[in-house]
Amino acid sequence: MAITKWGLLVLAFLVVTTALVPVAVTFIEKRHARELQRLVPYVGPLTDGQGGTSVVYFSRSGNIALAARHIANRLGAQLFELDAPDYRLGLAGWANAMHDARGEEADISPREMDLSRFDTVYLGSPVWLYSPAPPIWAFVENNRFDGKRVVLFNTFNSELSEDSIARFRVKVMARARLSTMPPGGGG
Repeated sequence: MAITKWGLLVLAFLVVTTALVPVAVTFIEKRHARELQRLVPYVGPLTDGQGGTSVVYFSRSGNIALAARHIANRLGAQLFELDAPDYRLGLAGWANAMHDARGEEADISPREMDLSRFDTVYLGSPVWLYSPAPPIWAFVENNRFDGKRVVLFNTFNSELSEDSIARFRVKVMARARLSTMPPGGGG
């Protein structure tokens, strides 16, 4: 009887702990995002003419947003944020991100962009299970990269798998007749 009682207590502890992990993670993400939002404000592009650079990014917790603002400021680039309502901060967004991490489809806004005036397009994404997040895959699927140099960048203490880089490169190249991409996938 005592073993059953202790077994139930241990089981209850494990269930409560497991339930608290997502709550703790989303709390930390929200706090972290607020802190990062104040850092490195975007100052705007240096020029609105042809031949410029654009930085398109999706950021759930703010890390990619910070890197994207920094890149855009340093290069004088036009900055575009992708909104993906399914992955916003909070428990539902976290659960959707975990579920869809290896997917290539997402509801994003804007879905399409006129990239014709840009020579170089930087695409920023967090790494989810060694792959770019679904919103960046969706952006590539819905846009053209004809004659563009495309550079993928990411943040986090993880890396993109070689397979993900190769698949991403194939997808970008399929969306461009004359695209060029540096060896190794662009970044």
